[in-house]
Amino acid sequence: MQPFPVLGNTIRPLQHRDLEFIQRFASPSDLAQTAVSDLSGCRSRQKVSLHQLASWLPAPVQTLLKPYVRAYVSECNGIIQGFIRVSPFNNNSSTWQIDRVVVLPEAQNGQHNVGTQLIRYCLESCLEARTWVLQVDINQKDTIALYRQNGFQPLAQFTDWELGSESLHELAQHSPDLPNLMPISNADASLLYQLDTAAMPPHIRQVYDLNVDDFRAKAIDKLINHGSLLINHLQDVSGYVYEPQRKAAIGYFYILLQRPTVNQQDKKLVHHCQLTVHPAYTWLYPELTSQIAQIVTKQSPEGSSLQLSSADYQPEREDYLEGIQAQRQGHSLLMARSVWHKIRETKPVLDGLQLSRMLSGLQPTQKPIPGRIESFPPHQHTDELL
Repeated sequence: MQPFPVLGNTIRPLQHRDLEFIQRFASPSDLAQTAVSDLSGCRSRQKVSLHQLASWLPAPVQTLLKPYVRAYVSECNGIIQGFIRVSPFNNNSSTWQIDRVVVLPEAQNGQHNVGTQLIRYCLESCLEARTWVLQVDINQKDTIALYRQNGFQPLAQFTDWELGSESLHELAQHSPDLPNLMPISNADASLLYQLDTAAMPPHIRQVYDLNVDDFRAKAIDKLINHGSLLINHLQDVSGYVYEPQRKAAIGYFYILLQRPTVNQQDKKLVHHCQLTVHPAYTWLYPELTSQIAQIVTKQSPEGSSLQLSSADYQPEREDYLEGIQAQRQGHSLLMARSVWHKIRETKPVLDGLQLSRMLSGLQPTQKPIPGRIESFPPHQHTDELL
C-alpha cells in the first residue's frame, strides 16, 4: 500500500484538545506578564488566558469571549507545528496585537515558513484590524527577523527594571505627598485618556488609536478579570493623581500583586507595575514610587521585588530609576505594521441581467409625435390678471 501524500500545513482555530500540548510551551511568568503587558503603559487590560477559560464554558459564553482572544494552530498530518495568539488592543478593534507566536524546532516546512503562515493568516482573517502591534525581546533575533519579514517595523524600545526588597523598604520610609490620590472608576475615563494621550508621542498614539471607551470597564470585563485574578492568585491595586487647578490627571499607577500560595511559601514574589506620569510633572516619580513601595511592602513584607518598564521616549523615568539603583532586567522592542484589506466591488444585480438587450423589442422604432400644447393668448392672460 502506498503511503498518503504529505499535505501542506493547515491552520485552524485552537481547540480544547490542543491545550495540553500548548501548555508545555507556556513559561511560568507568561500568565502574569500577559496580564500586565500593556503597550501603552496606562490602560489595564487583565484578559488573562481567556482561550483556556472559554474552553470550559458553554457555547453562548464562548461567543461572548471570542472577540477578546483568538488562537490558531498550524497542523500538518495531525501534528501541531506551531500556534499563535492574538487579541484586540483597543475597544473598536482597529488595532490588534500579537501576544505570542511559537513554532516547534522540528517543523517540517521550516520555522520561518510556519511562523509566516500563522502571522499572515491572522492578518487576513481579522478584517476589522487596520494596525498590528507586538512587543518582542530584543535578544530574540530570529523572532525579530520573522516579524521584519512580514512587514513589522520598530517603533520604540522598552527597558524592564526591577526593584529589590531592600530598595522597596527604603522607598517605603518616605511619606508620599499625594493629597489628591483618587481611586479608579469609569467616571474617570476621560481624565485617564487625556493623561495617556499626553504621555505618548504622536506616531505611537496614532498606532494605538485609543479613545475614551478604552478606559472604561464593562460589567463582563470586570467579572472575567476578577475570576482570572482569583484563579491565578493575583491582586490588583490602582489609583491616579488629580490636579484640581487644571482639572486633569497627572499620574497613574496599576499594581499587579502576586499572592503567596501553599506551595510557594518560601518562593520570591514578583510584582508588576504600570506607571504613567505627565511629562510636565516629572516630580511625581519619587512620590508615586514611594506610594507603590508602601503598597507592595504591606502586602508582602519579606522577599519580594517589583518590576516596571520605561520607554526610550521617557528619559526622565530612566534617569530616576538609575538614581534609585534599579536593576535593568531586559530590553524589548515595540513593532507595528498597517494592513489594508481590499474591498471587492460588486456590481448591481440588475446590471447582470442586461435588461437593455432583453427589452430592446419593446422600444419605439420611431420618434414620438409631440402632442398639442394649449396656451392662453397674451391679452387674455392680462385681462384675467386685471
